[in-house]
Amino acid sequence: METSNPLKVLIACECSGTVRDAFLDLGHDAWSCDIKPDERGSNRHLRGDVREILDWGWDLLMVAHPPCTRLCNSGVRWLKSPPPGRTLDEMWKELDEGAALFSDLWNAPIDRVAIENPVMHRHAKERIRNFQPQAQSVQPWQFATDPDGPDNEKKRTCLWLRGLPPLVPTGTLDGSTARNSVHFASPGPDRATERSRFFPGIARAMAEQWGGYALEETRAA
Repeated sequence: METSNPLKVLIACECSGTVRDAFLDLGHDAWSCDIKPDERGSNRHLRGDVREILDWGWDLLMVAHPPCTRLCNSGVRWLKSPPPGRTLDEMWKELDEGAALFSDLWNAPIDRVAIENPVMHRHAKERIRNFQPQAQSVQPWQFATDPDGPDNEKKRTCLWLRGLPPLVPTGTLDGSTARNSVHFASPGPDRATERSRFFPGIARAMAEQWGGYALEETRAA
């Protein structure tokens, strides 16, 4: 059901349109922003550095998947022994850049902020301004209703929340049939993109729950 009082929503670091379109479907004034072009060719996509538009009067900022390779626990080993063809200086520089982006988004001049990211290692946490532990972690299958659908997957998703409540799972499955295809994605140039894709069930829950929560706050103000 569309809302008669739309929120101005920014979906950062997204070129797939999954989360943006979930908010649009409910009637919100939603826009995505990424350095990559929109995969769906939408005119609701802003291409560039999202930090340049954080002060445009948004009601809610959802960061779908900021660059996390150097921030997450799974990649901390490269800070000691870089992969072939790379240097330690490059690894630590990329860590600083990733932490700076997360910091700018987490501290954006927006009342309601949600950032999705994997579990972080201590070097990343030390570099993020006003760092707080993630508010919750969810699995895509918790928002799935069809065992054969796209949401019935295992992929721990951590959410950092400011001004927003934790998500409440909406699915009907228990995780016993959840696939693990995200972790076993085939090597190749598109592997990182495919592994970072957002799940439609979680996107719908964000739009319904956070959009509704923010509207109630706006009306009460």
